[in-house]
Amino acid sequence: MFEKSLYDLIRGLRNHKGNEKEYIQTSLKECRSEIRSQDMDVKATALLKLVYLEMLGHDMSWASFHVLEVMSSQKYHQKRVGYLAAVQSFRPDTDVLMMATNLLKKDVAASLPIIISLPIGALPHIVTPSLAMSLLGDLLPRLGHSHAAIRKKTVVTLYRLALVYPEALRASWPKIKERLMDPEEDSSVTAAIVNVVCELGWRRPHDFLPLAPRLFELLVDGGNNWMAIKLIKLFATLTPLEPRLVRKLLPPLTNLIRTTPAMSLLYECINGIIQGGILGDGEDFSAREEVASLCVTKLRGMVSASSDPNLKYVALLAFNRIVVTHPFLVAQQEDVILECIDSEDITIRIKALDLVQGMVSSDNLVTIVSRLMRQLKASSTTLNQQQNGLEGQGLETDSSDEGSADSKRRRKALDRAPPLPDNYTVDVIGRILMMCTQNNYANIVDFDWYIDVISQLLRVAPAPRAKDLDGGLSPLKVPGDISEKIGNELRNVAVKVKAIRAVSVRAAELVVSRMGSEISLSQPVVSGALKPIAWVLGEYASQLLSPDDSLRYLLDIVPRIGDPEVLATCLQAVLKLFAHVSGDDQALWTSERKSTVSLLMARIIHVLEPFSSHPYLEVQERAVEFIELLKLTAEAAAGQATSTDEVQQDPPLLLTQAIPSLFAGWELNSVAAGTQQNVPVPDDLDLDEPIHPNLNSLLAQADSLMLPVQGDDEFEAYYNEKPPATSMSSEPAIKRLVDAPEEVSSSYQQSEESYLDSDIIARRKAERMERYRDDPFYIPDSTASGGRSTPIHNILQKENGPDLDIDSIPIMQLDLDKPNPQGRASPAQHQQQQLRPKSKPNQRIVVAADETLGGSGLSTPRTTTYDSEHSSEPSLAAKSRTAVAKKLKQHSLLQITSSHLSDLALGEEGAGQSGGGGPLAHERQQREEAEMAQALKEVQRLRLEMQRANERIQIAQGVPVEGVVVRKKKTTKKVVKADEGQREEGIRGGEGLPEGEGVKPKTKKKKKVRVEGQEGAGGGNGEPVVKAKKKVKKVVQLNEGEGAAAAAEGQ
Repeated sequence: MFEKSLYDLIRGLRNHKGNEKEYIQTSLKECRSEIRSQDMDVKATALLKLVYLEMLGHDMSWASFHVLEVMSSQKYHQKRVGYLAAVQSFRPDTDVLMMATNLLKKDVAASLPIIISLPIGALPHIVTPSLAMSLLGDLLPRLGHSHAAIRKKTVVTLYRLALVYPEALRASWPKIKERLMDPEEDSSVTAAIVNVVCELGWRRPHDFLPLAPRLFELLVDGGNNWMAIKLIKLFATLTPLEPRLVRKLLPPLTNLIRTTPAMSLLYECINGIIQGGILGDGEDFSAREEVASLCVTKLRGMVSASSDPNLKYVALLAFNRIVVTHPFLVAQQEDVILECIDSEDITIRIKALDLVQGMVSSDNLVTIVSRLMRQLKASSTTLNQQQNGLEGQGLETDSSDEGSADSKRRRKALDRAPPLPDNYTVDVIGRILMMCTQNNYANIVDFDWYIDVISQLLRVAPAPRAKDLDGGLSPLKVPGDISEKIGNELRNVAVKVKAIRAVSVRAAELVVSRMGSEISLSQPVVSGALKPIAWVLGEYASQLLSPDDSLRYLLDIVPRIGDPEVLATCLQAVLKLFAHVSGDDQALWTSERKSTVSLLMARIIHVLEPFSSHPYLEVQERAVEFIELLKLTAEAAAGQATSTDEVQQDPPLLLTQAIPSLFAGWELNSVAAGTQQNVPVPDDLDLDEPIHPNLNSLLAQADSLMLPVQGDDEFEAYYNEKPPATSMSSEPAIKRLVDAPEEVSSSYQQSEESYLDSDIIARRKAERMERYRDDPFYIPDSTASGGRSTPIHNILQKENGPDLDIDSIPIMQLDLDKPNPQGRASPAQHQQQQLRPKSKPNQRIVVAADETLGGSGLSTPRTTTYDSEHSSEPSLAAKSRTAVAKKLKQHSLLQITSSHLSDLALGEEGAGQSGGGGPLAHERQQREEAEMAQALKEVQRLRLEMQRANERIQIAQGVPVEGVVVRKKKTTKKVVKADEGQREEGIRGGEGLPEGEGVKPKTKKKKKVRVEGQEGAGGGNGEPVVKAKKKVKKVVQLNEGEGAAAAAEGQ
């Protein structure tokens, strides 16, 4: 019967598709039987098949002893299979690994290079501390082997041994250094040593400074690109320790950058220049600027000319490092960097975003943000956003055919754009907000444009995940709700920039109207932007265009809000808006106003009543307070008579003074983060003390207090009886409120059609037409309506009547030097100048700084730096520290790190310091001794276990149970008599005899002892001296030393 080879196993596995498991189990059974064969070829073939099956996931640790047997074969092809199986299956805790020590020593000391390569190649995979300590002395001579391949492999293996046994590096470093300094050494060996030095250099770079001349020589004359890359990385760690290396390295690195065709070497040269600090502070400014310009030029070519995304990625990494020292050079490459923002590779986009975020300024902010906004606008392809966009485009009526064409083009671009991940969209929006808010809005020139950007971001922001309640009590915060950050920025602009506050409030008004009109009544409102926007509407209600409509939309939204924090803010905004709408004390209390206010209060009470039992206490408290307050106000309004032609009645004071006074007071300003912690706690504050000592008696008196009321029955019925359904008008109150007029927003004279919605663009066109209506240098659209009233048209109509007479047109004097010859403007001109919007670029914007407490050290005013309250993006330094920490925690593929080598000093001084005094060195020495003692105990335990296993095997093979008699040497004291002393001295005259073998008192048993090989060196009573001489000759043959020869001569 012929066994199957590895090729037969692979063919059979391919032929049994769908039935692989059964075939593999059958093959494993065959391998188990074949590997026990006495034929080494069969055993090696079975082991090779097991290695293949082990790579498929089947364990072969049970065959470790058979692996050791194949490793000990004298044939190379079998030995190679054994070492391959050892690399594949041996682990540090493998039992037979200790038995392989002598075999590894034997193969390392072999004469054939192919045999030596096998253990040297396998050791890095199976090495342990005890194995490294045992084989170190055998590996060091291999550094002087005649074959370069053996020397190269030995260098790499010694580094692997040093990772588990650091003392191996100190012992081998002199020979490794000798090989490195040898100019006649083979290039492959030198490259291997450079790799080892590079790996060790970033741990202890000062140990390798003496090697700088030789390393520089290898960099200039080496001719090996990969070795040059390693040398550049090593010099990047050495230049901070020796600044004079910078001047030495500049010429060869510059030459390599200009001449090398290898992109990898080119990038490593640039990266080495950056990391080595050559572009940083230095004496030769012109040389540094020349090198920086050269690096930027080469990186630009890597980004623009190369189609390899890997090269683009590493080039952007280098740009991110250069922008720290030379931002003006990187800013000149803005065109190619912005092209990477639209790359198909998300990683390239993110690195490009990191770069543009660092190079943003007031000159390129609009360009960068517009590019990102177009990307977000084109990628918003969700169903809800598409429906909202199409409906908005259908409702809007463009004033020209050009607007319709632009709308169609945007719809096509929207359909073609690939969808972007939500996390990437959130990241882009966060970066836009961060770029715009840098240094307290220092880069923003036109805040009207920024408000439009915020409004558009709210539309393209991904919908947050649903917020639910945990048991109906505590809300679950959802991280990553970018819409809340956008709303916070709108609130920050409204609070800090007073000149643009009206535009911010109107933008918030449009957002609320969009939420109330476009979201279905059955869908919950989950946008986090509603909380800050509702706060803006309530706080600055006097600057709303239509407070009535804003209140109506807010009342429609409140029942569909799920987040209790947002709900509490909206309830507060509702009452603020109501106070502004109904609290005018100058208007007469007419019947129409009375009915309108009564219906509005009834509507608000109807909306707030379900929240009086809300599980969130803040919502419940506000709802109950507002309901009771509105009921009292409604009662006062019902009892107040209306104004007539004869008598004028004032509105109720609750409506005009009490409720508005609740929200009137100091203006709320922006407060720096951390300032609240600096507020000193009053010394007399005791939270455990009751508010009033007789609180219980006061509450009892309040229950029994009788308030004088005019109608007890009406009061009871109003508060305790549910009003009939006919008490409300059959027509909803919201239909009686007028619609909001068309919102007029600000304008920005650049092309934003690619990333703004059609309604925003239409408002911009209307604003421009209104602004340039009387400008003689502005050519209006031919389709625009010509029925507008201008000053010239008013004059013609007033002076000539309906029938225009050309001859009667008055001649007006035009003086270009004097705008108005009379020195004053006419009332029509004065009114037109007031209505005409002012030029935006000439407007001076003052951004208020955050308030802090005087002398506070924890928070500082944000006049120079702005950190948004809700902008929690980590800094680049924090990201880099986090990445380094994660990198240190990760292990290599060999499951071991070289962190412990940082404490290992090379050379005599380092050995003296580490082995000398000092508490750290002493503790480290004690720790190493303890580890060595533990390793020795483990070795003794394993040897004892193997001895016992061998005994069990012998018993199984037929050895008697009582075993073989093994006589032990007697350790009785030697008794030397006076007459025997001289003879004993004669016997012990040589130094070659082992100590303890002396004269035996019993001479009759000497023959038995001699047969067993345990007799002493001397004879007993009656024994001839010749026998002792024969024994001495045997000792000489065993020891072959001078001492043994001297002992023989002494006899």
